[in-house]
Amino acid sequence: MYALPLCQSDAWRPGRGLLCWRGPLSAEVQADRLALAYGLAAVLLWSTVATAFKLALRELDVLQLLAWAIVFSTVALWLILRFQGRLYLLRQYALETPLYFIVMGLVNPVAYYLVLLRAYELLPAQQAQAINYTWAITLALLAVPLLGHRLTRRDLLAVIMGYGGVLIIATRGRVLELEFTSREGVIYALVSTLIWALYWLASTRNRRDPVACLCLNFAAATPVALLLCAAFSDIGFPGWRGLAAAGYVGLFEMGVTFALWSTALRLSSGVSRVGNLIFLSPLISLVFIATILGEAIHPSTLVGLGLILPAVLLQQGQRPAGSAPE
Repeated sequence: MYALPLCQSDAWRPGRGLLCWRGPLSAEVQADRLALAYGLAAVLLWSTVATAFKLALRELDVLQLLAWAIVFSTVALWLILRFQGRLYLLRQYALETPLYFIVMGLVNPVAYYLVLLRAYELLPAQQAQAINYTWAITLALLAVPLLGHRLTRRDLLAVIMGYGGVLIIATRGRVLELEFTSREGVIYALVSTLIWALYWLASTRNRRDPVACLCLNFAAATPVALLLCAAFSDIGFPGWRGLAAAGYVGLFEMGVTFALWSTALRLSSGVSRVGNLIFLSPLISLVFIATILGEAIHPSTLVGLGLILPAVLLQQGQRPAGSAPE
């Protein structure tokens, strides 16, 4: 946590370009700074996810990575709740709406990550992560038939910009030729945005503890993921590289990072102060993709993100920044 420079005076006075204050920071300021620290930590960890997916998929297939990552995430979320003294919520929520958590667990993490990991298997990391980022635009489209919303001019502009950016990235700038790196991979990436947007819409009225709800989702999903792996892949214990890769994905894509982000939103006096940090993630992610994976960042990726990020910002104007499913 950063503090303002201390002065000898007990009142505000000008320094060299700074105002100084002696005395304790207000509780709100301290909470906002802590929220910023949590938010930045979450964004930094999420920025490594595209790279982590590709590295993990070198060691494990999609079903193996899905199963082991869900196991790690479930354990991590359980430990977080235990540390916070909120384990009692699991029993309370599970008894209230057991079917809800079974269905939500099948949607996220099972269906969502099954599709998303397949997209990462087929596409360069820079393409998959950029396309997946358009879920907020998909959300606006789904809100029309499902929630009775009307598309505004801002919505239409966001749709055109966002999916225009997707087309540029997916074709590597050869828009007129429609030559895709992997047409199947692009479809999987777009379907992942559809699944996540549906999950978000289904979660909007859930006002219960987000970490406890996510833990129940993952607990319900664990036996399903393990059965899928046993039936269609190899459920045998992976080597240490595969286990480490699955552990990283489970902890820092699915589990701990979500808890950090939820805490940041809860502590912040203004959700947008933290929520807008998420726009740093795809740009930081490109740095990891280039330096660790060795992918040359194609100019079309930058052009496409130059359309997608403003499009998502337009959508953020329609709903609270940084909001996320619970």
